[in-house]
Amino acid sequence: QLQLVESGGGLVQPGGSLRLSCAASGVTFYYYGIGWFRQAPGKEREGISCITRFGGSTNYADSVRGRFTISRDNAKNTVYLQLNSLKPEDTAIYYCALIVGNTCSSQSLKYTYWGQGTQVTVSS
Repeated sequence: QLQLVESGGGLVQPGGSLRLSCAASGVTFYYYGIGWFRQAPGKEREGISCITRFGGSTNYADSVRGRFTISRDNAKNTVYLQLNSLKPEDTAIYYCALIVGNTCSSQSLKYTYWGQGTQVTVSS
């Protein structure tokens, strides 16, 4: 059974860092591109980063470019999102999702499988 499990969220002060992980099981991991999304209270889900099957291409939303870095380790069936220079407006639940094929997208409707999310709170 396919599972995606996010971890690494928590409470951090502004300017701090976190590393989120998305571990997959029950799936041939390298068949899929991976996206990271976030949703803050009262706001729509936002696509913030994605990476293609073998990491050959990555994309970032303007709101996180230069601060967040996505990577993947197919041997570990895991994708990472390094969050640096965190701001209060980064507070949200962060989700990872799978997209079929060697592609990635910021559009959530294109993703097939989703994790349950991990909470990131940036506050002093």
